[in-house]
Amino acid sequence: MESREDLKSILPYLPLVVRSSTLFWPSHVVEALKAMATGPHHSQVDSGELLFIAISDIRHSLSLSNHLFAPSSPQGYSLFFDQLMSRVESTKWFEDVVPALANLLLRFPSLLQTHYQTADALINGVKTGLRLLHSQEPGIVFLSQELIGALLGCSLFCLFPDTNRGVEHLPTINFDHLFANLYDSYNEKQENKIRCIIHYFERIFSHMPIGFVSFERKVLPLDHSPQCISYPKAEFWSNSVSPLCCFEVQNSGLIEDQSSEALEVDFANKFIGGGALNRGCVQEEIRFMINPELIAAMLFLPSMADNEAIEIIGAERFSSYTGYASSFRFTGDYVDKKDVDCSGRRKTRIIAIDALCSPGMRQYKQECLLREINKAFCGFFAQSKYQQYKRLFPENACSGAQLDQNIEDPIDMPRSNLLSHEDTSTSDEKTEKKSVNQVIRNYEEKGCQSLGHEDNNIGIVTGNWGCGAFGGDPELKSIIQWLAASQALRPFISYYTFGLDELQNLDQVTQWILSHKWTVGDLWNMLVEYSYQNYKGQTDVGFFTWLLPSLLHHDAEMLDLPNTP
Repeated sequence: MESREDLKSILPYLPLVVRSSTLFWPSHVVEALKAMATGPHHSQVDSGELLFIAISDIRHSLSLSNHLFAPSSPQGYSLFFDQLMSRVESTKWFEDVVPALANLLLRFPSLLQTHYQTADALINGVKTGLRLLHSQEPGIVFLSQELIGALLGCSLFCLFPDTNRGVEHLPTINFDHLFANLYDSYNEKQENKIRCIIHYFERIFSHMPIGFVSFERKVLPLDHSPQCISYPKAEFWSNSVSPLCCFEVQNSGLIEDQSSEALEVDFANKFIGGGALNRGCVQEEIRFMINPELIAAMLFLPSMADNEAIEIIGAERFSSYTGYASSFRFTGDYVDKKDVDCSGRRKTRIIAIDALCSPGMRQYKQECLLREINKAFCGFFAQSKYQQYKRLFPENACSGAQLDQNIEDPIDMPRSNLLSHEDTSTSDEKTEKKSVNQVIRNYEEKGCQSLGHEDNNIGIVTGNWGCGAFGGDPELKSIIQWLAASQALRPFISYYTFGLDELQNLDQVTQWILSHKWTVGDLWNMLVEYSYQNYKGQTDVGFFTWLLPSLLHHDAEMLDLPNTP
């Protein structure tokens, strides 16, 4: 056990010790957990105040006393469990849930040991054991839902060492800041975030789930690789002949409520989870509260670089809610009815991609356009499709580039050199576009399985990624995601506008583009042209308004836009 590289990488961040090939708790911790497992009549742990004292004693036994709590965390635990919880809720928590949690933590070493014993055989030839998934190292970790329950129990009891987490660019994992912020500046959304977490523990101890969740770091290599697609250059997008996929506009509803088998986009922070365990309460943080198993990713996944994304499959949803940000409220239980795949994972696929934060006018520079489209492409592309992708796009399949490449930005180029939407293709190039489009359509029509494993019919479900608090242009970001999904061979993108005024014409614009059979390259080049004009102050209208009038003199059919229901 001690010789396992995966265990050695994560052990400094776990509260366990290993000796003679066995993982175990220190003896004083075992005694404390056994006392807690017998119930409040024996342990005397029957209030938030006493729970925090018990947690502090366990931390002392783990030599974590010098790992400082968030200053107001004792008051936060007391406030929630002793004042905000009803008497009935509190009694159930301390008589039923806390003892069950203590029992699960007592089993944590054996659960983890079993995990490592079976990890190497789970997927033939693939490492799946719990470990640090370092930046620039693609890999996957499979965890049972029961093991995740134990990990989150450690988070609630603040048992994870946190001294060196910053050095590895790891996010917060203990819950002390979650409770401290409740006391420091009380608001209902913080209380309701905690209610989601508490409900999760109540649910798993009424019926322990038996499935699995996978956590994968996806990387577009910066250097050429014969086995996978690399980080694309601008020319990759300019010259793309891939057809645009179906675009569905949803003016109401929520991403997590959609019923299609699809990749659901997490509008992520580069530190996975963002402010979930602090004060944050927007799209990513809410998803982590209603699907708390996502929090486990924060233990072992360092921050994402520009060429990385994180895909999580199988996280179960436990809570219903209403509202957003300050209006967020936990509204009760949620029974997740998603099907389970052959690996025991619920068919909930979440892809975390982080957008540029507060990009301002620089979001219209080509280097930023390229960064955002490649970030989305990294998340949306399944490397299992690479061999088919290589056959369809032999010139574009491998295109290594450096993140700090010297991109010749059109903003800094002579105006005459700008990419134009005028069709300068040769007859051979036009024939190639036609044949590639037909091949892809044939695959889609026949449902051909050789495009990937189970990803063939899995589209993208997304919304205003990188907008709102991040400050991105919604029209720009919607088109960027469409381009990335299309180039990734996804069959559709379902876009939730959340009623944003700027996107009221999104359906009309996308249907017009589809009716004219533009390729990815066509639309990318128009986006580059618009962005140049916007950055230079040559236009002050949005992309959609700019796009349709600019096409008017090219195509009289523009006057006959398709009506949408």
